[in-house]
Amino acid sequence: MRLIPDEAIPYFENMIYLPMIMTILSKDRSRFENLPLKFNGPYIAFIDDTMAAVQLDLKQTHDYLRQNQMKLIKGKQEGIFTEYIFIHNGYEDSRNYLSFRLRNRTEELMNKYFSKEKN
Repeated sequence: MRLIPDEAIPYFENMIYLPMIMTILSKDRSRFENLPLKFNGPYIAFIDDTMAAVQLDLKQTHDYLRQNQMKLIKGKQEGIFTEYIFIHNGYEDSRNYLSFRLRNRTEELMNKYFSKEKN
């Protein structure tokens, strides 16, 4: 019997990656505001639209975790690993993520957000 159901893992991982994406986009937005470009507006609007989509997914993830009595805790950072503790209905599962994997997956998700069709 699994203590943390498989269907819960993507939600836990969203709570790892989506805040990272928001931090990156926020910093990038600040950089674009200060770049000497002829037209900063389209770049800033693109980042704002992407941040809105990420924020919506983050809210849905928060709601799911709350409804299903789930919690994510960032544990120790040791060398090239970061520990995350998944809590579901009182059960804890400690998982280590490689920094390299965190970086690559964050970039992969950003590409997915960037390629979403705009209506």
